[in-house]
Amino acid sequence: MIRVLTVGVDGPLQPYAVGFAQSLFDVGFTRLSAANQLRVFAHVSRWLARRSLGAIDLTEARALAFLASRRRVGYTCWRSPRGLERILAYLRELALAPPAPILRPRSAVDRLLAGYDGFLSDQRGLARSTIRRLIDAARRFLVEYGATRSALRAVTPSHVRVFLRTASTDYAPASLAGFSSDLRSFFRFLLATGIVRRALAEAVPPARGWHEHVIPTGISASEVQRLLRSCDRRTAIGGRDFALLLLLSRLGLRAGEVLALRIDDIDWRQGEIVIHGKGSKHDRLPLPDDVGRALSTYLRSRPRVPERRIFLRHRAPHRPLHAAGAIVVAASRRAGLAPVWPHRLRRTAATEMLRRGASLPDIAEVLRHTVTQTTAIYAKVDRRALRTLVQPWPGVRA
Repeated sequence: MIRVLTVGVDGPLQPYAVGFAQSLFDVGFTRLSAANQLRVFAHVSRWLARRSLGAIDLTEARALAFLASRRRVGYTCWRSPRGLERILAYLRELALAPPAPILRPRSAVDRLLAGYDGFLSDQRGLARSTIRRLIDAARRFLVEYGATRSALRAVTPSHVRVFLRTASTDYAPASLAGFSSDLRSFFRFLLATGIVRRALAEAVPPARGWHEHVIPTGISASEVQRLLRSCDRRTAIGGRDFALLLLLSRLGLRAGEVLALRIDDIDWRQGEIVIHGKGSKHDRLPLPDDVGRALSTYLRSRPRVPERRIFLRHRAPHRPLHAAGAIVVAASRRAGLAPVWPHRLRRTAATEMLRRGASLPDIAEVLRHTVTQTTAIYAKVDRRALRTLVQPWPGVRA
């Protein structure tokens, strides 16, 4: 038996205990958290030894049997498959345990969607977030009409219109437009692969757009300051949230662009930052002094892990953040505001630039819009320019 972090480990996993502990420290585990993981590691090793098994015998089925034995003897922690994730990942990385089983699609819907997933990834090269959205739209249609070839060939344009009419009650106009576009993509896939013979995509009516009817709304400069002041910058989490909110509100970045930032994207000498935008585009933007100072302060208190993404989870393992919405909403609540979402801060940056006299082409360059109509919606916010176009009503004094 050896002792690692006061935990005794014997059995077939004993030679790998020190390496497992080091792997935990590498991703930011504290000594206490690492010792707790090692206790489970030691329990697995004893369980294998009692059955004359080695690490190579730790299949998925045996892992579930081990967890069942923990539950039977009264353990209250690490009793679910998630509790073994890190141990199994470490052993599999060293090729000591069997690889994770490949999950096969079970139903006709799963099989068809797996093919659609591969098409979107391999043929169209879409991002995983986009693929998940397209898959969700396709799944909703398939659950309603079936996924077999015969069932889909029986679908008519009238079926598509009825389906969309029913689905429209669940979506706002802008969301319905996106859902309709996602459904067209799926119908084109069905036609291209020969699953259906009708061009069902043409049966999807265009949804009413919102650009012409809605004024983009941000929040006021004073409300932005309240959001920023709500962050306790004396703490690592507060410094992280403050830097993230500044990037959203000052540079008008999308939430995904902020979360994709890497340490190597900041050019401190030139005062620039590289943005990984939509469609795998990379753009360079000036780095304002206040944003640079906030990033520098956060990076000094950031967890010391090899991960190059800038924004990380505070609790170990320190993985990259995958959502910014909760951080922005939490800040708005602390500031006493109605819930604010990340994209509203992007609109705030655009309207503030417009208020300070920036032209629409300038705003389009900062926001990195590729379609001019997208930026044109902010013309409705420029009330000073609109006043010059307003004609006085006859008989009414201004």
